[in-house]
Amino acid sequence: MMILSVGMPRAGSGWFYNLMQDLVVENGGTDSHWIRQHFHLNRIWSEVNCNIGVLSTRRLFMSMLPGLLGYTYVVKAHAAPSPPTQWLMKLGWLQAAYIYRDPRDAMLSAFENGQKARDNGRSNAFSELVDFDHALAFMKDYVQISTSWLALPQVLSIRYEDLVNIYDEQVEKLCKFLDVNQEADLIRAVIERYRPAQATINQKGLHFRKGVSGRYREKFTPEEIKVLNHIFSDYLINNGYWIEEDGID
Repeated sequence: MMILSVGMPRAGSGWFYNLMQDLVVENGGTDSHWIRQHFHLNRIWSEVNCNIGVLSTRRLFMSMLPGLLGYTYVVKAHAAPSPPTQWLMKLGWLQAAYIYRDPRDAMLSAFENGQKARDNGRSNAFSELVDFDHALAFMKDYVQISTSWLALPQVLSIRYEDLVNIYDEQVEKLCKFLDVNQEADLIRAVIERYRPAQATINQKGLHFRKGVSGRYREKFTPEEIKVLNHIFSDYLINNGYWIEEDGID
């Protein structure tokens, strides 16, 4: 079976994918990097973290062929759940787990990452976020995508902040979802490897750097915070995020 590890950008999605990937592999599944090479999926999965990109019918069909042959593996995504994605999940042919974060912190992280790339003369997925307005437009799209994933009952949803602060509780949920015996020695080793104190080490592909909750309060102006609280108010309230009392008109 193919398992999607989906994440809001800058929400620890690389950390989440690698945790899921290693849990599945140590439970008898197959490394998705091997799947990528063996089934010639190089053109549709990225080299780092095997990101499928858009969840189109063509990409899903090609990506699921190994699953139909009996392999179990994890593929990363940031895209919205397309109709074929939802149909496959309803049939039980595809699983998905989704990690999300306070969009104010995720937006700040994306903006800073893009700024760092520009300062180093590089281009990445965030390098066009040149100011607050560009970063806000970017984040609004991903909040809509997040809302779509969170509305699907088949999807295991995990808050980034909870994975950081109550790691064992969230990993237990993830292991149950993946049908993994978390008491097995190899599985325990994976769980310890990705514990937050370990994951902050600059491991390739983890996309886990500062990861501090509420840092947007230090970096955005009061006026900018007020704008964010107003635009994202429904999402913040529905997902248990705190809003400053004077943050909404």
